[in-house]
Amino acid sequence: MALSVSLIITGIAIALLVIYAADVAVAMSSDSDNGFLPLDHMQRGVGLGAPALILPIIAFFISRKEPSKRLGVMIIISGILIIMGGIVVMTNPAPAAETSGKDPMASMAMMLIPAVIQLALGGIKIAKS
Repeated sequence: MALSVSLIITGIAIALLVIYAADVAVAMSSDSDNGFLPLDHMQRGVGLGAPALILPIIAFFISRKEPSKRLGVMIIISGILIIMGGIVVMTNPAPAAETSGKDPMASMAMMLIPAVIQLALGGIKIAKS
């Protein structure tokens, strides 16, 4: 039961990351702060990005006693998607992010730390399976 819940939670996180990426791509191509969702970059990050950072970590701990290579791979995929998204955002910063006064390296670190944790947890899950 715990493994099924973990797979669903991680699947939701991956879906959120894909929606986030699509929305950012639309926003970048239209030179506006909004994509196809009526969210600015801050709302998008909090509403879609934050759960996607946290859910795979929760999924790992929910099913920590159950072996599952599939869950490990899904957790690694979510970590890779976060890293890829961070690289895209850092190489093509949105105009709103440039004027927000926030340090882009601090924002990148806030994304990379959970992504690296996810990669490690996914590797641990696969190794224990």
